[in-house]
Amino acid sequence: MIPGTPALSHGSPAANAAMPEPALPTMHATTILMVRKGARVVIGGDGQVSLGQTIVKGNAKKVRRLAKGSVIGGFAGATADAFTLFERLEAKLEQYPGQLTRACVELTKDWRTDRYLRRLEAMMLVADKEVGLLLSGAGDVIEPEGGVAAIGSGGNYALAAARALADGGLDAEAIVRRALGIAAEICVYTNANVVVESLEA
Repeated sequence: MIPGTPALSHGSPAANAAMPEPALPTMHATTILMVRKGARVVIGGDGQVSLGQTIVKGNAKKVRRLAKGSVIGGFAGATADAFTLFERLEAKLEQYPGQLTRACVELTKDWRTDRYLRRLEAMMLVADKEVGLLLSGAGDVIEPEGGVAAIGSGGNYALAAARALADGGLDAEAIVRRALGIAAEICVYTNANVVVESLEA
């Protein structure tokens, strides 16, 4: 006890307030990687969903097609939140057909300001034949440098691997698969069960 400070009884409000509540296990997911090379853009993601130290699912599909197949996207974060955001993005793409950047800007405006949406915890990578973007609830709509971007628990590992492979002879899909494989070897929240979607320009 620090000299000069009053002792706290276990039943006092101050003593109870000083005791932190136990932290709930957090959901860790995932690794999503986007690579644009030549006339092709590819988004791939692993299938692992972890809760605390437990793997609860190994074959989750976190990459999907939107806007009748003209847009591909992947998410990292809470699954229900991500699906809500995908539905909102679909609606924006119907409102602004063929304008992915405009639709994403409008989505992130809502995501940042709407009282319900701003509680959603996820990040997204989306791409069409012309542009690829990273979206976040902080209002970010970022076109990645060099056509390579990654999000999620193993995102930095996959990003580094993809950048190293980008100048070689591999095509975009091969880069995505190899880089996600490297991330799976390093990140405990990433597995090698990869789902890939691609678009040709």
